[in-house]
Amino acid sequence: MKKSQFSPAQIAGILKDFDNGKSAEEITRDHGVSKASLYKWRQRYGGMEATELKRIKELEEENARLKKCMPTLRWSLTLPNTSSKKALKPCDKRMIIVDMRKERPKDISKACRLLKLSRSSLCYTSIKDDVTVMVQLENLAKQNPVEGFWKCYYRIRNTGTVINHKRLHRVYKKMGLPLRRKVKKRLAARVKEPLSKPDYFTQTWSIDFMSDALSNGTKFRSFNVIDDYNREILFIETDYSLKSSRVIWVLKHLINRYGKPQKIRMDNGPEFVAKLSRQWSVANEIEFKYIQPGKPTQNAYVERFNKTYRESVLDAYLFDSIDEIREVTQTWVDDYNCTRPHDALNGLSPKIYREKTINLLGCVTLRLRLRLLRPIG
Repeated sequence: MKKSQFSPAQIAGILKDFDNGKSAEEITRDHGVSKASLYKWRQRYGGMEATELKRIKELEEENARLKKCMPTLRWSLTLPNTSSKKALKPCDKRMIIVDMRKERPKDISKACRLLKLSRSSLCYTSIKDDVTVMVQLENLAKQNPVEGFWKCYYRIRNTGTVINHKRLHRVYKKMGLPLRRKVKKRLAARVKEPLSKPDYFTQTWSIDFMSDALSNGTKFRSFNVIDDYNREILFIETDYSLKSSRVIWVLKHLINRYGKPQKIRMDNGPEFVAKLSRQWSVANEIEFKYIQPGKPTQNAYVERFNKTYRESVLDAYLFDSIDEIREVTQTWVDDYNCTRPHDALNGLSPKIYREKTINLLGCVTLRLRLRLLRPIG
């Protein structure tokens, strides 16, 4: 993670939350940083002060809005045959009546009549037991702090647990786990070149480079290779410098392990247009599919993966050495390929999806052979 990822004011705010009693797991979930980064910041930036003016302004506006609403509701309760103009949820109505009960204990029936809430609904206590679900969500939030609701849902479902997604979402919101949604500026519609999904595994690969820096400012690069069929991570090579010869070495290793692909999709980086890479592709009869300059959507599979890798690893940790990067990356790759659900694969992990498609293809081939061997008449 680069030093510019969090400003000193943001770091001071995070440390202030830690000093005020927030646990490391809660801060990790709320701000998207690891425990190691939190304690390193505490050692380096401890004692700094920063006022979060935006948060204070939001609290003041919320307080002013509530003060305006309460006199109107109190006045309406004193008048007979009146009703609330604003549509309120049952939970909001119960909160208003409970608050009014402190000052007017004898006006409960009138309050229920005006708010159109039955006395039985007011006194109802839920008997739902969500302890097991809350424990599962809490563990998933600690292990994968940057993943949202649907990733948690598919992880629980893939373990064999049957649970309704609406119930899980209710518990998810009750625990305060929803992530902050980053709203992007809407742009005008543009013509995009559609990506064709391969028909089988190891038909088309996508490769790309990423750059980041250690805690001491030293820059490093990562070379990412994924399969377009099931979005499986084939390899992630990280080092301070990655030349075209190193790229060829990685591709040779993957060909010996998975087989030779027909195409490899990439951008116009200097390592990919090198003379050595072109000679190697011609010698191995592999087509290097270069995208048009300035159009990363033509290589959208690996570009989307780069975002996930940056949020889950590069931006979530503060690395001091290249060995730490390789260790954390390998652990995350194993989880991504074997356990983490993928939206484009119907909530399955890449390896599970590949195994199911192979088994399905084998069953179809066996049926065709039996039909051909069946005697006519």
